[in-house]
Amino acid sequence: MADREPIVHQFMDLRVPEYAYMFGFLQADGNLYQGAGRKGRLTVEINAKDVQILRHFQKLTPYYSNITARTRCTNFAASHSSATWTLCSLEARTTLNELGLPYGRKSKTVAPPHGDFSPRDYLRGLIDADGSVGYTAKGFPFISLTTASTAIGTYLCRYAQQLTGAERNIKRNARDAIYNILYTKEKAQKLATELYYNGCLALERKKTTADTLNDWVRPAGMRVAPERRRWTAHEDRVLLGLNNDAAAAKDLGRTVPSCSVRLWRLRTGQARVPAE
Repeated sequence: MADREPIVHQFMDLRVPEYAYMFGFLQADGNLYQGAGRKGRLTVEINAKDVQILRHFQKLTPYYSNITARTRCTNFAASHSSATWTLCSLEARTTLNELGLPYGRKSKTVAPPHGDFSPRDYLRGLIDADGSVGYTAKGFPFISLTTASTAIGTYLCRYAQQLTGAERNIKRNARDAIYNILYTKEKAQKLATELYYNGCLALERKKTTADTLNDWVRPAGMRVAPERRRWTAHEDRVLLGLNNDAAAAKDLGRTVPSCSVRLWRLRTGQARVPAE
């Protein structure tokens, strides 16, 4: 990714792709601290190998900021080198806060920005900071996002469904109560093409990987699993009203086993009975 000239736009105009990306990245990896009076700061600490993205943020910001480096011992490595971008301007912090970057803890409360913004660039920023792009152990292309925010998880699912047709019902995992949203194979390829387009601002290593995902070709003989058809409240009411697997299957265009399992779940409380 070549060095860019500073962007001539209002600071954090999220209709501008670079700012939309930057804001998504900051929501995921940035920390906004509020000190006494006018004091406070925004910090972003990332692996030193990705420092170039912080230099781009510095160019995009018309306020003084600085980048520092440090090496320390962590729980994951004996020696870890990181780079930290720090921005103290109250005016800049106020703009970011009003757009939807909270002060303090933000993992569960953060949400897509207020007002107009460039969706694919915003999502790429989130994935670069808190997601993954690559290949599974079986060699299938994938794109994923890890988030504690219901609003952000839901937004990604809706965007991806419109683009790829893949439907996801997000659910927090039992271990740490976060969402792990995953797309693989052709769905991942479509997302990669849309999000990591030519000339976009991105982490170079993830952009390079995303560019290779379309090289994957489904092996001959590997069947394409159909998207699971979700049960609607109307279908549930028909199923309960008929109380007959075979009759419901005929009326709803579903299989008898599918109707049988759904009816059992409704009766045992494992699925919510729709309101009349």
